[in-house]
Order: sequence, then C-alpha cells, then structure tokens
Amino acid sequence: MSGARRSIRLAGRGRLGFLVLGAFVLVAVAAPLLVPARAVSPLRQTSPALAPPAWQHPLGTDEHGVSVLALVVRATPTSLLVGLVATVVAVAIGATVGVLAGYLPGLPGAAFARLTTAFLVLPQVPFAVAMGAVLTPGTTTVIIAVALTSWATVARTVQAGVAGVVVQPHLERVRALGAGHPYQLRAHVVPAVLPLILANASLTVANAVLAEATLAFLGLGDPAVISWGTMLRHAATAGAATAGAWWYLLAPGAAVIVVVLACGACARQIEAARG
Repeated sequence: MSGARRSIRLAGRGRLGFLVLGAFVLVAVAAPLLVPARAVSPLRQTSPALAPPAWQHPLGTDEHGVSVLALVVRATPTSLLVGLVATVVAVAIGATVGVLAGYLPGLPGAAFARLTTAFLVLPQVPFAVAMGAVLTPGTTTVIIAVALTSWATVARTVQAGVAGVVVQPHLERVRALGAGHPYQLRAHVVPAVLPLILANASLTVANAVLAEATLAFLGLGDPAVISWGTMLRHAATAGAATAGAWWYLLAPGAAVIVVVLACGACARQIEAARG
C-alpha cells in the first residue's frame, strides 16, 4: 500500500508540474499582449521607486517605478526561451553521444565515453565567464555556455540506459536475424531509452533556466533584454536588499524556483511512468 500511495503522490506532483509549466508557457506566449512595451518603459512611469506591494502594483515597483509584476511577465519569454533552446541543443548532443557510447563496441564507444567524461568535469560558470570574455555577452552566449556544459550529463545517463538495452535477449535475436545497426537503433534502442531522454530533458530545462538566471545576474546576459536573471542583477545594483525592497528580489527568484521545481516534478513523473 505504501508503494501505491507513493505512486499516487508522484503522479499528482507530476500533473501539477506539467500544469505549472503549461501556465508559464501560456504567460510567455501572451506576454506582449498582457504587458505592452510601454508598461515597462522607465520613461513612462509615474509610480514611486521601490514602492512596496499595493493594490495598484501587487508585487511592488522597481527603482524606476515600473511594476515588478509586469517585469516578471515580460521576462518570462526570454528566460523560458533560453532554457528551451539550450535544452534542445544539449539533449540533441547528449542523446546522440550517449547512444553511440553505449551502443558502439570497443574503441569508438570508449572514445565517446571519454569525450563525455571530459565535458562532465567542465565547470559551468567559469566556462561561461571565459566565453563571455571571448564572445559578446548576450543571450546567444548564455545558450551556448549552458548547452555545452549540460549535454554530458544527458549523455552519461543515456549511455547507461543503452548499455542495459543492448544486452537484452530480444535484441540478440534481432541481430541473429541479420538486422543492421540503423534498424536496431531506430526500432529498438532509441525507443527503449526515449523516456530516459525525456526525463533528462525536463531536468535540463530546470538547469538551463537556473543557469540563465545565474549568468545574467553575473552580467553575461544581454542588458537590453528583460529576463529573471537581469531583474535580479538590476535589483542588486539598485540596492534593493539594503533598501528593504524584498519584493524586487523575491518575484524573479520565486519564478526561477517554481519553474525548477515543476521541471523536477515532471522528470520524476516521466521516470515513474517508464518504470
């Protein structure tokens, strides 16, 4: 019974995670309609700076008198877009390398495995800072840095899953019947590890959103683009913490945390369904 109750709780959290992510996606799509550009323009504001939450501004205002709620909504498309694009790139690279490392025997598979190990120890933030010194700081730099430092985790997990699939008796029978490598990969190996890839994709979205906020806070993002990370950076620069403007820091930070937790719940649900 305890196992059944745990499964029910995981399913409930998973559904909640998907609903939360769906809500954020809807906000991101509708953000230009919900909050026009003039609503976040510092030159058009008449509200006091760093005003606490009130009926007019439920999440208070920033140092220019702009509604923090409006900024969070306008920042949602950028933060989610960076997370999704970086995830697509990281999962595409990681899944390909992981499948090849787990499927290919001998030296080729070992080479892909060693490549994965090399990138696993690559520190994300210092690598991104180094990239920012070489490339122009901006959204593209953040996406490249996050993708290059995230794919190895996906590859290592997928490699382990493929290694368990290739020794299954049914695949040995398929090989005995003369099936080629492309057919084995397309019809048996990749479908078997697809739920694992999807679960890792969900976790990679969480990591990418968190990394974007961290890197943008450090100044590697595009200062002209509103994201949750740039909001945190502007709040720190404006002295929101010392001024007691907790709402300015809480709103974008809470958005990042909620998305990360929702992605984790989705990943656990996908993994539970796989099992």
